[in-house]
Amino acid sequence: MKNADIFIGVSAPNIVSEEMVASMNKDAILFAMANPTPEIMPDLAKKAGARVVGTGRSDFPNQVNNVVAFPGIFKGALEGRAKQITEEMKLAAAHAIASLVPDSELNEDNILPEAFNPDVADVVSKAVKDNIK
Repeated sequence: MKNADIFIGVSAPNIVSEEMVASMNKDAILFAMANPTPEIMPDLAKKAGARVVGTGRSDFPNQVNNVVAFPGIFKGALEGRAKQITEEMKLAAAHAIASLVPDSELNEDNILPEAFNPDVADVVSKAVKDNIK
């Protein structure tokens, strides 16, 4: 992880140390998504120098959860009668999700909309449907 800008973990609990995080570049981003125990706990990652930390857990900021994406992706694909999910559709969904956090609310502990934000599925669905070819 030395000199890395980002770490994306989906493996096992407690496998990332504070020293590993400290060896990353300044303002590093960590997505420690092993569940229920992440690769490193968010408070330890922040203490070691990470600027943004996301986990799969709902009891920490920046919960990375597929419930934010999948309902809207599938709704848009089904309504648009897509034959496949394309890269363009996935990118449109990602941009739509990102658009749901207003710039005025965007900060290190708020990079994603809440999983149960009532606008997520419809905004993602429209973006996906608009990108079906």
